[in-house]
Amino acid sequence: MEYRNLGRSGLKVSTITMGTMTMGGKGWASMVGSQGVEEARRLIDICLDAGVNLIDTANAYSAGASEEIIGEVLGGKRKNDVLIATKARFPMGDGINNQGLSRHHLIRECEASLKRLNTDVIDLYQVHQWDGQTPLEETMAALDTLVQHGKVRYIGCSNFSGWHIMKAMGISASDHRHRFISQQIHYTLEAREAEYELLPISIDQGLGVLVWSPIAGGLLSGKHRRNHTPEGSRQAAGWTEPPIRDVDRLWSIVDVLVEIAESRSVSAAQVALAWLIGRKAVTSVIIGGRTEEQFRDNLAAADLKLTEEERNRLDTVSAPPIIYPYWHQMQTAAERLGEADLSLLGPHIAKA
Repeated sequence: MEYRNLGRSGLKVSTITMGTMTMGGKGWASMVGSQGVEEARRLIDICLDAGVNLIDTANAYSAGASEEIIGEVLGGKRKNDVLIATKARFPMGDGINNQGLSRHHLIRECEASLKRLNTDVIDLYQVHQWDGQTPLEETMAALDTLVQHGKVRYIGCSNFSGWHIMKAMGISASDHRHRFISQQIHYTLEAREAEYELLPISIDQGLGVLVWSPIAGGLLSGKHRRNHTPEGSRQAAGWTEPPIRDVDRLWSIVDVLVEIAESRSVSAAQVALAWLIGRKAVTSVIIGGRTEEQFRDNLAAADLKLTEEERNRLDTVSAPPIIYPYWHQMQTAAERLGEADLSLLGPHIAKA
């Protein structure tokens, strides 16, 4: 297992993170999984034995049950080398103030997460989604308070747009508050929109990147093919993330994944994960699963190194279109682009 610094911090995390949305089985999360304490204990042990040192959860996963299970498995005597990341933003009750990124909600939910996780401090506390009705100054001040009081060690964001992130970073700088060290995003071979703004921002601002649903909810596992949805899959249960805008493109990507996987005697999921782990700015991919077999298969991706030819095939079949203003920058500013710009445009300029 390789370990990388999480953004512009000294915190080192494994290139594979354990995701825990499958724990608890309450509410909407029941479509994903329903692992109890003993099953979760076995899966956590498998991940830790493989070198994983970061476990990611959220208060909204099964209405707090995921955090409770993690807290029971790890206990108050948590090993020093196991890091816990959790999130807050989504509704945790029917009250009008039981959601969002207000000081009221964030501090209360952090304290509730600490109790459920059976710990004194959260290693990485992430705002789970944007809240356009709360002043960002209030949100960043609340997060800073949690760090200053020793309840949180680092802070991050998830599912923010580019301007959201840059506004938050600007507020942190001007108000002398703790800054985000990471962003958690959806990024896969099928969904490469993050390459327009989010990954360049990470390169430029020194943000770590944690990738959620890195095999697109199983769509890139090789088990889903044209005209075939596996029985028992989350898609079969009505799961709608991620939205697929070009179905033919998806299956073309899967075809190449399967071809490479078969030639290497590995799974398509491992190839998809290895492609991500090797992408510039990506720190760690968050894997989840319902079974021990799924976790063991995904964990093997940590040791899979794709060849340049394999990467080129995957890059080509999944390449996103160069939209404005990037095509104009490529045509008229190629000689004045920086590292962050070239993370998107470099391969296209090289082929021109």
